[in-house]
Amino acid sequence: MGHVGQRLEQYTIKRPDEVLLVEVAIAGESDQIAIFRGFSSSLMHPTAADPDIPVLPDEAEIISIDRVKSPYNPKIPRYIQQGLTWEEMRSLLAEVGV
Repeated sequence: MGHVGQRLEQYTIKRPDEVLLVEVAIAGESDQIAIFRGFSSSLMHPTAADPDIPVLPDEAEIISIDRVKSPYNPKIPRYIQQGLTWEEMRSLLAEVGV
């Protein structure tokens, strides 16, 4: 059901008071991606100008996901849950129907 990145973006549309911080490995390089209200952006690399290039490609390996209360302040993040696995996140996606 949809690409991983799209599903996580849909989740944040349905839960606009949450920011997802996703720790990933893409082609052996680590990255951290923030997803908020349906948009993804890399916190470590420039985001491609082409909207067809996903910030979170399907081949990315998800290392962990943190749920943080919005608005996100990197200096004082208010965590809801930290270190979720993709399996644990999938049950949250199912809760909101994505």
